Amino acid sequence: PSYGMKTTLPVAMDEAETRVRAALAAEGFGVLTEIDVSATLQAKLGVDFRPYRILGACAPPLAHQALSEEIDIGLLLPCNVVVYQGETPDETVVAALDPEIQLGVTGRDDIAPLAREVRARMERVLEAL
Repeated sequence: PSYGMKTTLPVAMDEAETRVRAALAAEGFGVLTEIDVSATLQAKLGVDFRPYRILGACAPPLAHQALSEEIDIGLLLPCNVVVYQGETPDETVVAALDPEIQLGVTGRDDIAPLAREVRARMERVLEAL
């Protein structure tokens, strides 16, 4: 999508998620939040949905810098990374919201360099998978 970056891996979801977490850690991100979308849809709606997880990734130094520059930027944090089953169980899609678009909604030019740094890290995460 135009608002994100993604890659498709020829591995099952559990393997892909393990790789994603390792690649995020290598770039200084920790996973603060986890949402199992498929389990939630099953529990709340009785709907079967392909395995789908949203990981909320955060690099504390970058988050601190962003929050110090604009306290309400927490509305745009953490960075969402989605991991979901592709067309077959042996295919997994990993996508991340483009941090430049995400933080660009602030309209602040002084935050652009930070957004570029986060984007570069996310690009490296996807390339490392």
